[in-house]
Amino acid sequence: MSGLLKHVPNLLTGMRLACAPALAMLLASGDDRAALGIFAFAGLSDAADGFLAKRFNLATTFGRFLDPAADKLLMLASFVTLAVLHAAPVWLAALVIARDVAIVAGILLARILELPIRIEPLAIGKISTAVQIGYIGFILVILSFGFDWPMLTKFAVYFAAAATIASWLGYGGLLLRALGARHSRIA
Repeated sequence: MSGLLKHVPNLLTGMRLACAPALAMLLASGDDRAALGIFAFAGLSDAADGFLAKRFNLATTFGRFLDPAADKLLMLASFVTLAVLHAAPVWLAALVIARDVAIVAGILLARILELPIRIEPLAIGKISTAVQIGYIGFILVILSFGFDWPMLTKFAVYFAAAATIASWLGYGGLLLRALGARHSRIA
């Protein structure tokens, strides 16, 4: 049993990977409630695989790579599809995607330049991701149940944007400090 149990977190993460295209297809076909259900399942599976991996020491190197990849793919599919359907502003989707691209580019730059930097999520990054997830969930609820909350929706857009920008600045500051430390060592 324990041999099988060690694969459960990665299996859940793999299922979450499959949720991204499923969510996009359901939204595109107008099945908003099913898309909301898929999104909720993805969130629950993320919590379950994280709990199992930590609680029972089932974390794997593959899982450490696969888990954030599944999260990013779900976010990418959600934001792009919602923007294409005009349920979310295109500029917000672009901001979220640009932030993630900038973080990956920063990590690659840090590796190439051998910067003294620990690659791990910052608290502001986790907050930003939570806000983005909350935003997507909120929009899916609005779509699913036909709510008309323009002021609340506008607030949610700007709150998600502010959290994303704050996160981007946090990671950018980390990279700049590492570049400064490298420059100090060389000089």
